[in-house]
Amino acid sequence: MSGRWFGLHSAVYLLFIRDGRILLLRRANTGFEDGKFSLVAGKLDGGEEVRAAAVREAYEESGLLVKIEDLEVVQVIHRNSDSGEWVDFFLNVRAWEGEPCNREPDKCSELGWFPLDALPSDMIGYVKQTVEKIVRGEGFYDSFGFEARA
Repeated sequence: MSGRWFGLHSAVYLLFIRDGRILLLRRANTGFEDGKFSLVAGKLDGGEEVRAAAVREAYEESGLLVKIEDLEVVQVIHRNSDSGEWVDFFLNVRAWEGEPCNREPDKCSELGWFPLDALPSDMIGYVKQTVEKIVRGEGFYDSFGFEARA
């Protein structure tokens, strides 16, 4: 076979939920969706399993310690964006150690707990859509961004 194989980008998104509230952060100075709320998240570095990437990102962004066995993939989304195609994994965090703190103030201007039934209107679109779907208990797979390019 000649030529390069098609490649995908991949990221993990962590759902830290307690007392009906979800941990969100406001992106800043990243060049992607700055000023909007998202979950603790990050790209896979390559050579690491999805749950291992989630453990790493949890600590890097929020200082929370998570064990692989306390993670459950609850949604996969195939997303089309200006930067290419992505397969994103949303993971429910069943247990963690510590209290969240902003460990990346150069990339995050705010970190806090928000009611699951009243998510901020200024969330990243596909993140909000996916969190709402998870809360409703709908499916395991979704897509975003393909309709506009069809």
